[in-house]
Amino acid sequence: MNMEFTIRRSEFLKELDLAQGVAEKKTTIPILSNVLLETKDSELRLSATDLELGLTCGCPAKVKTGGTAAAPGKRLLEIVRSLPDADVRLRVLENHFVQVTCERSSFKLVGMDKTSFPAFPETPRPLAIIPPGVLTSMIHRTGFAIASEESRYTLNGALLVLKPERVLMVATDGHRLAQTEREIQIEGLNSELRVLIPKRAMGEIHRLLTQGGEQAAVQFSKDETHLFFTVGHRRLISRVLTGQFPNYEAVLPRDNNRVVELDKAQMEAAIRRVALLADERSRAIRLQVSADRLEIFSSSGEYGEAQEALDVAYKGEEMRIGFNYQYVLDFLSAVGETEKVKLELKDEQSAGQLRPSEDDSCRYRYVVMPMRV
Repeated sequence: MNMEFTIRRSEFLKELDLAQGVAEKKTTIPILSNVLLETKDSELRLSATDLELGLTCGCPAKVKTGGTAAAPGKRLLEIVRSLPDADVRLRVLENHFVQVTCERSSFKLVGMDKTSFPAFPETPRPLAIIPPGVLTSMIHRTGFAIASEESRYTLNGALLVLKPERVLMVATDGHRLAQTEREIQIEGLNSELRVLIPKRAMGEIHRLLTQGGEQAAVQFSKDETHLFFTVGHRRLISRVLTGQFPNYEAVLPRDNNRVVELDKAQMEAAIRRVALLADERSRAIRLQVSADRLEIFSSSGEYGEAQEALDVAYKGEEMRIGFNYQYVLDFLSAVGETEKVKLELKDEQSAGQLRPSEDDSCRYRYVVMPMRV
């Protein structure tokens, strides 16, 4: 007897969409572009992996005949997305064909032998339980600063430090660093735990939490080679990043005593305007601060030059410094609801630091290296 079940389209679509997020996009190993479908009691479980990341999720189903099948993830997702909002019936036919019917539509998909789908590692017992809102905001505030270049392997992830009464996350690409910290009781933890979370895993955890997982706490566990994040009925498995995260504390500024307080929205809008004439390769802008005034300049041989002045709270001596405008904009869009931000400077050659002006429960700081302009 071959597997057969009926499922609600809306629920099936949500889980398929999450599974397709981790399935292999290049078809170098054909089975990895498939989603494994398994029925058990009155539930459908979906699994997908690209060998770096794996996801299992599921939803209720009316199971007529139990079983397992491997179906092409992208095509199945496109089919279910195109269907009317009604019940969907799936049936496995001979030679691994998967039939999908809904109202008057019928599709026959070429599936694959389920036995070649990789087995997932067993999930160890949870080491820590992290409140979902805490993890969501930490990923939002640091994830963008993770390095993209493959060569800087240990910078291709964020460092998560869990302590019984504190959580810290930090990411850097060598040009800027984002760090956020929360005082919070971490259930199940009695000693410090430090792990590197790969960039793609960070993105998928954020998706899990924002797609209806906000209510469920995140159970975290690990073994020698994998990290496990369980959110409700969904579990993300990521390969461990090996290597040593750099000593980030050494680059945190100590004597940045020239403090400029400015309006976040005004600063963001002004930088976006001035950046229109910045050099496309360097993305450099120059900031010049003097008493209660900040001027932003850009220039390029190709386009011309731009400048804008803002009223700010600043009492120190005059100075100028260059930054990559995109790095500053990344901070301003990640900082959240705050109205005022502080720019803390030392001199033209030293890193600048940005942080929210208000007392911030996330203890957020963003360090950015200066540019010659």
